[in-house]
Amino acid sequence: MNRFFIVFAASILFFSCQKKEEKKVEIKKDSTSCSTKPSKGKEFEMYQMSEMAALMEQMYVENLALKERIVKGEKIGNFPDYFLEIYTSKFTDESDNDAFFKQNAKVYIKAQQVIYSDEKEVENSKT
Repeated sequence: MNRFFIVFAASILFFSCQKKEEKKVEIKKDSTSCSTKPSKGKEFEMYQMSEMAALMEQMYVENLALKERIVKGEKIGNFPDYFLEIYTSKFTDESDNDAFFKQNAKVYIKAQQVIYSDEKEVENSKT
């Protein structure tokens, strides 16, 4: 049994100490392939957000600020009227403006309005 253990330990030591070959990757610089001009037919286009995407970004930022005000115990303020643009903003893909979205948009706006409702009601509910 001792011999087996010694042979086993020696083989592990032997294999772990072997130098591994590193593969070198050669990068060939070809001045013709490094062009700053776009390929034919592939011009760069600036991404422009749809109205809905921009609105959702604004809503996200507003909700982060709202969270901070709540955590700090500051006044919440008034409901941002631009949230109501959720019903009329244009989508990137108009097929996303389906019945499911419209139903959940109503639920979302209603929940937001409850948050911004009379602060006295919110304070009374804490006690």
